[in-house]
Amino acid sequence: MEKIVAQSPLERSSLVKRCAHEGVIAGAKAAVVASIATAIPTLASVRKLPWARANLNHTAQALIISTVAGAAYFIVADKTVLATARKNSFKQSDMKAF
Repeated sequence: MEKIVAQSPLERSSLVKRCAHEGVIAGAKAAVVASIATAIPTLASVRKLPWARANLNHTAQALIISTVAGAAYFIVADKTVLATARKNSFKQSDMKAF
């Protein structure tokens, strides 16, 4: 990995944008995986289980899938941004020590 030391406000701004971009990409990937992982059992249960067939209409199915996808997006994006910021913070403090 490269050592990044942001000295000027422009460099810090670039670092923040890259941190956020990494979070968005990771969150989007997690949302896609979570959507697929939730859609398959939800749709299968509506076809196979009498209770689910009677009580889960199309809106409920979409709500279940989209809620899981949204939660996965925000959790993974937040963790990614925090991890990247922490990593860059340690790199900056290491460079200031020298």
